[in-house]
Amino acid sequence: MYNLVVLASKPSAWTHEHFIEWWRGEHAEVTYPLPGLRRWLHTEVLEGMNGDRSVGWDGLSILSFDSKEALDAALASEEWARAVAHVGSMGGRSIIVSGDEQVMVPPA
Repeated sequence: MYNLVVLASKPSAWTHEHFIEWWRGEHAEVTYPLPGLRRWLHTEVLEGMNGDRSVGWDGLSILSFDSKEALDAALASEEWARAVAHVGSMGGRSIIVSGDEQVMVPPA
């Protein structure tokens, strides 16, 4: 798998709960149609484990594709443009990275 990983914080005017509800609901509906999307994992951040470096993050998404080429095609798609437009200028912060997945412990 080739993953797009998004770590995000809520807009300052939103509650954590509202942001997670929006991300898993309204924004998810816009994201599901991404071409080539094979898996999507979402984690609600409930506690920081690394002091001040962890403060202020609300959620993490891992969107999985078959290859870098499949991710690139998704990022060039109208569906991606719609997802980005849906986020708009709402504020908050994000870190977005991509790379090859290596399973270190397989599912039981």
